[in-house]
Amino acid sequence: MSTLVFGHLSPDTDSTGSPIIWAWYLNEVKGRTAEPALLGEPNTEAAWMLERWELDKPQIIDGVEAGQDVVIVDTNNPGELPEGINDANIRAIIDHHRLVGGLETKGPIEITIQPLACTATIMHDLMGDDADRMPDAIKGAMLSCILSDTLEFRSPTTTDHDKAVAQRLAEDLGIQIPSYATEMFAAKSDVSAFSDVELVRMDSKKHEVDGTSFRVSVLETTSPDTVLKRKEGLFEAMETVKAEDGVDHVMLFVVDILEQQATLLLPNDQVRDVANKSFSTVCGDSDQVVLPGIVSRKKQIIPNIAV
Repeated sequence: MSTLVFGHLSPDTDSTGSPIIWAWYLNEVKGRTAEPALLGEPNTEAAWMLERWELDKPQIIDGVEAGQDVVIVDTNNPGELPEGINDANIRAIIDHHRLVGGLETKGPIEITIQPLACTATIMHDLMGDDADRMPDAIKGAMLSCILSDTLEFRSPTTTDHDKAVAQRLAEDLGIQIPSYATEMFAAKSDVSAFSDVELVRMDSKKHEVDGTSFRVSVLETTSPDTVLKRKEGLFEAMETVKAEDGVDHVMLFVVDILEQQATLLLPNDQVRDVANKSFSTVCGDSDQVVLPGIVSRKKQIIPNIAV
């Protein structure tokens, strides 16, 4: 039976590239049949990566059959995985997020969760000397994942090790990181083809604090004004997502990659109150607030949300 390798819903660059990287490793190094998969369409940056390195887009799946061998990457949260994931045969988990709990396995498995900025960095370490066997396309995917998750080393999640691995990959590929990252972020910033609801869902995670449920969405861009011009439509979309997902609040952060700050949209008094408590800011009557230095959902947003 072939092993499916996939990451979280609403796949970003890491959840698109890491399944490809690990499926290559399982097939070519470990001699196990594996296929990468996605839980939805990749975002614009991830799609650019696939085209840039001439990688086939993995199959998109909406569920897994009972007993299906799977490797889960870039998440360990059942809420970000297909329904029925616990009926699959989970063989391994490779992740860099906090441990959520709720996954069940048929037996002992390999679990690697490291405090690094990117799943692909962890995979590089797990491969050891076999990482040198990666073809350029796989190295390119790995470099893209690291630069995306670290915002070209601007994110506070970045470690010296993430940076060292990225620099080594770039050297192997003959790539200048600043110019390559600029191309990546330009692709990420082109959201013209997406509806307002799609933008809210594009990079979002569910989160709960003291019985209050949130969908926390992040849009990383080098052109925040392009997104903020769509504010009224985004407010309507946030209400739609709130109703469809059955959450108490939707919070949308527009992250300015270059200025290293986030603009949080404030559709109502409830979200405004959460913002005041969470980020020690004064929102007043404005429908948005700038949060200097805030760029990471994992390290700066999720841990600080208070109700």
